[in-house]
Amino acid sequence: MPRARNGAARHRKKVRILKAARGYRGARSKQYRTAKDAIFRAGVYAFRDRRARKGDFRSLWVTRLSAACEMRGIGYSRFIYGLKQASIIINRKMLSEIAIDDPAAFDAITEIAKANQAAAAA
Repeated sequence: MPRARNGAARHRKKVRILKAARGYRGARSKQYRTAKDAIFRAGVYAFRDRRARKGDFRSLWVTRLSAACEMRGIGYSRFIYGLKQASIIINRKMLSEIAIDDPAAFDAITEIAKANQAAAAA
């Protein structure tokens, strides 16, 4: 009698892999070995890009802040330096939201940054 080689478990494993590969193009969704490689590679990209997304958002916030600061006559780096000198701790995400949603409040923050940046230079 031949030995059993994980019959049901192996089938479930293959079904799970092929189900995860649904929608992939060509053999990647049909053949187990190719699908397994595609799923592994997709997982690597997903892991990398979950981390890359954080940097992408930070650069978006910095771009928004830079534009808002230029409209008010101060550079981005001087603005951030002025906030640090004033001991104002607001992250870039919140600063960009304030710049978009409440321009008057951002004007006030910009004036504080200008004053403290000038005071630190003097």
